[in-house]
Amino acid sequence: MEQATRGLLGGIGRLSRTLFRTGEYGLPRSYASALDALEEAPRRVTDLAPFTGLTQPRVTVVLQELEERGLVQRQRCTEDRRVTRVFITPLGRELLEQARQRMLTALLGALHANVDDPEATVIAASEAVCALVKALEPEVS
Repeated sequence: MEQATRGLLGGIGRLSRTLFRTGEYGLPRSYASALDALEEAPRRVTDLAPFTGLTQPRVTVVLQELEERGLVQRQRCTEDRRVTRVFITPLGRELLEQARQRMLTALLGALHANVDDPEATVIAASEAVCALVKALEPEVS
């Protein structure tokens, strides 16, 4: 099982890198990760590090660049002025959607060209990913 798990982790990493390149974000991966973390909801600057896997100083640099590009906006919290919340802007959402559409198109094209039953493959992969996430993050389910 350990060998299969190592193979799975390697495959997930390779798939992630390939899809990121296909998405053509025009941004470093850490920047796209920050946008992705902000898509669900605004977050405190200090909360972004665990969501992105970046250090707090790196998050600050990434947010500065994303803000300069108009992809995120920072606002002081009215209840506690020490707290800064970060919001993804409509331009940031558009960038994510366009990149994901490119990834979707590339993935579906590759599946239809190279897999006998693309729909069954996607369903099985989706179920497997959901099971893995549920095992790692049972409180999310």
